[in-house]
Order: sequence, then structure tokens, then C-alpha cells
Amino acid sequence: MGTGWSLSSITTSWVDPVATLGAGTMTALVPDSVMTALSLGIARRYVGREVTVTLQGVPVTARLGSFRVRRQGAHFESRARLTGIDWGGHALEEVTAVANGVRLVPGAPTRVRTAQIDVEGRVALSALVAQVNLQEGLDWILFAEESGLIRAEHRHRRLTAVVDASIADDVLRIEVIRARWRGLPVPGRYLPAPVIPLPPLPNDARNVRATRDGHVVRFTLEIPMLSSSFDLTQLLRLIG
Repeated sequence: MGTGWSLSSITTSWVDPVATLGAGTMTALVPDSVMTALSLGIARRYVGREVTVTLQGVPVTARLGSFRVRRQGAHFESRARLTGIDWGGHALEEVTAVANGVRLVPGAPTRVRTAQIDVEGRVALSALVAQVNLQEGLDWILFAEESGLIRAEHRHRRLTAVVDASIADDVLRIEVIRARWRGLPVPGRYLPAPVIPLPPLPNDARNVRATRDGHVVRFTLEIPMLSSSFDLTQLLRLIG
């Protein structure tokens, strides 16, 4: 990696003198060799390994499957695929996160800003049902059926239902397939089709959609602009 480690001189000359320029201009000036070295260095060190980060105070542990960064005009795009995710006790099978409009602002520390992060992933239906059942104050207890549908039993009434559900634009739609009250079938005309607005997600994130595919749920989230900072010199030393 001979390119690479002319990197410290490239970085040093970049970080300070132009710190007052706009973020978009600055990112356009970032040498591709710096971003290539960062991308390859992170991939070489962490792909295939378990990593742990903290998001909003919650520990997230996952195995990094792939990571890459590419230029898009004056900005960059980064893409990471994670598997076996444990997000504060919540299990996800796989997540792909694409950070769009990534801008770097030089300085000590270096600041990174993203225009939007698109997150696509999947979670086992059984794991999702188990997480819902942990919520306090619910009148229903849920079970994942062999068919991939969900059986709901009321905790206080002799009422059961088999349902499917989907999310679109922060709205949960429940389809009641069939229901029984005291063992007797409830006629279809009496079965509601609830439409429930979901509570806001942290950081103004948006539930774009979630649909069941057999025994897994596939979901898409959009996270608006985020910013953070890091020590570029220390990161380069770590991945070098």
C-alpha cells in the first residue's frame, strides 16, 4: 500500500489551511487517495469482524460484512452491510446502511456530515414478536405462526385473531385475516382493519416501509442529516 502512507503528508496539508471554506467545497478538495485509503483500511481491519459502537447511548454490536466509500460529485457515498446485529438487546438479521451526501470538514477533529442515511434490513418475525411482547401495558400477546402470520390473543377476553401487518410512511396497517370470540368465528364484516400512526422515531427518522416476507420482516428507514466528528490522524494510524 505504497500510496497510502504518503497519506500523512496529504492529510496534514489538507486538515488545517482550508478549514474556513464551505463543507461542500472542502469535500470536493479531499484527495481521492485519502478516501480510498480510509475505505480500504477500514475494510481490511474490520470486515468479517465483530464491531461495537454506541448510537444515542445504546450499544450496537454487529459483524461488518462489507464497507466501501465512493465519490459522488463534490460529496461521497458510504455503504456498509452488517449482520447479526444486537441493538441494545434487539436482534436484527441484516442491515445495509447507505450514507448519502457525505461531506468532510477539516480541522481537529475532522467533522463528517451526511445529507441522509438510507437503511434497509430484515428481522426474524419471531424476534420482532418477542420484542413487541416485552412492551408494558399491551392487551394482546403475540405468537409467530408456522404460516408466517401472527396470532394475537387478548390477555383478558376470550378473543383471538390471526393478522398480518405492514408499515408505509410511519403508518401501521393491520389486516385481520380471521378472529374467534369464545371459540366462535367472528363474521368478516365485523373485523376491523386498524390504521395506526406510529410514534416519531429518534433523530426525525422515518419508517418508509416494512413488509412481511415469509418468516422475516423487511424494512426501510430514512434518517435525515447527521453530523459527528473524529480524529482523522488517529483513525489513519489505527487502520494503517
